[in-house]
Amino acid sequence: MQFLFPTFLWGLLAVSIPVIIHLFNFRRTKKVLFTNVAFLKAVNTTTSSFRRLKHLLIMAARMAFIGCFVLAFAQPFLPSKSGKGVQAGGVASIYVDNSLSMQNELDKKSYLDKAIGKVEELLAAFPQGSQLQLVTNDFSSDEHSVGNAQAIRDRTTTIKFTHTPRTFENVLKRQASLASKHNSQGGNQYLWFSDFQKSTAGNLSKMKIDSTSKLFIVPVQAKALQNVFVDSVWMSTPFVREMSVNQLTVRLFNTGERTVENLQVKLFIDDTQVSSTIASIQSKSSTNANFSFTVKDKGFKKARISFDDSPISFDNDYYFVLNAAPTIKVLHLFGQASTGRYIPTVFDNDSVFAFKSFSASNVDVGQFKTVNLVVLEGVQNIEGSIKSALQEFVQSGGSLFVIPSQAPDIQSYNGFLNSFNIRGVQARSITQADFIPLGEPVKSTSFFSDIFDNSTQKELLQMPNQGGMLTWQAMGEKLLNFRNNQPFLTVSNTGKGKVYLVASPLDAQFGDFARNALFVPIMYKVAALSVRQEPMAYSFEQNTFTVEVNDIPKTSTFKLRRGKLELIPVQNLNGKNLTIELPKANQLADNQSIESGYYELVLNNEVERLVAFNHDNKESMMDFYSVDELKSIFNGNKNVQVFDKIDDADFVKTFKDQNFGVALWKYFLIAALVFLAIEILLVRLMK
Repeated sequence: MQFLFPTFLWGLLAVSIPVIIHLFNFRRTKKVLFTNVAFLKAVNTTTSSFRRLKHLLIMAARMAFIGCFVLAFAQPFLPSKSGKGVQAGGVASIYVDNSLSMQNELDKKSYLDKAIGKVEELLAAFPQGSQLQLVTNDFSSDEHSVGNAQAIRDRTTTIKFTHTPRTFENVLKRQASLASKHNSQGGNQYLWFSDFQKSTAGNLSKMKIDSTSKLFIVPVQAKALQNVFVDSVWMSTPFVREMSVNQLTVRLFNTGERTVENLQVKLFIDDTQVSSTIASIQSKSSTNANFSFTVKDKGFKKARISFDDSPISFDNDYYFVLNAAPTIKVLHLFGQASTGRYIPTVFDNDSVFAFKSFSASNVDVGQFKTVNLVVLEGVQNIEGSIKSALQEFVQSGGSLFVIPSQAPDIQSYNGFLNSFNIRGVQARSITQADFIPLGEPVKSTSFFSDIFDNSTQKELLQMPNQGGMLTWQAMGEKLLNFRNNQPFLTVSNTGKGKVYLVASPLDAQFGDFARNALFVPIMYKVAALSVRQEPMAYSFEQNTFTVEVNDIPKTSTFKLRRGKLELIPVQNLNGKNLTIELPKANQLADNQSIESGYYELVLNNEVERLVAFNHDNKESMMDFYSVDELKSIFNGNKNVQVFDKIDDADFVKTFKDQNFGVALWKYFLIAALVFLAIEILLVRLMK
């Protein structure tokens, strides 16, 4: 027999109190003289024997009462079968996995409901006075406190599915850190209720457990399931064009052991099916599905990829947002504009572009903060306020396209371009005899990959004859070269922005680049890349996301709205960049939940933009650790115990027998009350 609280055994010293009272009778005696002394002696002999027996019985009853009462407080128990039982004074920290994979069902009941049900049963098994703690993937502030079984039982009713999976290494660190605040002496117990999904579990073999603590693993007996999910989506062009055929590619992944045949995949835009395809996916591999679609007007479009893949359904819809025909703001600054007006011709006749053109000597540099692309053409000297404003514009994320003047001031060009790591700029005079054809671009590079379609990837191009007036040490990526490998068009990344530099003006006397078929798509691609390429969808795993907003006061407060759900998230506005932190599941009201879908970013009751959220792909990998694998991983670790099944009817009983043993305090409390009753009877009935 062992005791949970052995310090109470010091109370057994109180057993000596009845003995002391019995040995030292402090009642005063009074002598009474009678004539017949012999008769009185006989009566006195009989009474003394009876009284002595009565006192001995009362003393024994009192001693037994005090002893049993003290032992009940010490909580005696028969040791557990495993020898790994919980310890008195330690914190019992219970982790319930509430990740999305726990939505899977077994016997028409979700894994999470099964886990919570067993936790509630198990709470009744803990001894009175146990320090209990409940931890979930939310990692909320409520987890810092400890409570009794009823307090933890109340918290289990508030557990919701969360979009944030946790590795078990982080879970153990969390539990150990919280438990140490209430018990720094060690001897804590950690209990895990989870399906042990491999993709989110982390490296279990690297976990280190305090030698004085114990870990009890209770796996939901989950099996690997067939599942298909959307890995990613992307457009074949930089942006969606209205009234034009657009191409969308979707990568589908099959997690199962068998091939998925003839899966119908649909594309919805604004809840209307616009395209569909049939996909077959080999086991443990991915495939691409292509969609063609057309949109009729501008603005944000709610797009969705949908398919039917039972029994896993939480990832059968992938939500994303298409920004149809976004407005690209282009500012043209000229000193000596080309006679062919090539730049205005490219940008001024397309509704995608908001085009403005000013003389470089008469422009408000404050406009730079509101545009995406600045085309600097034919400016002889780049100095003064326009120089510093352009440098700030590029550093903050803008794109600058520099077309040199026919007679550039090389010193000012070097002083300006050196800040973008473009060095050694020199100018030379050229004639028609100096013209040479440009080399063909590498069509497979990221810049040109969507300019040439499959039918023109292998065709030879008619490249322009061009003279190179400027030469420089090419920093960054060479987009177009002369055939002697001298750079003609380069792009350099500087800060958050890009700087494009072309070797000669656009006028015909310097070549026919501006009249070649490549010129317009190159300028379109430069403009498209000047827009911050925001993701079409975000993952809940990111927790935060950043979007670009314009002309918003710093004191503004944005809301996230989805149907009746309206939240004011933690947010930070830094210039044009608005960063928003998603709330955790436990921070929501009882009738609120964050799910995959579209959310409106609202300011002053006006919808600024749409954002789409999806569950992380790791949650879709339906492969789980088996009981045998868990036992193998923790083999040899005496502080870890792995149970076979959570759905066994006798799980709680088995846990109690193996880890709590047989509690005896109730029996000692009953015995104490029995001995108290015996004492009362002895006092009243033995006259």
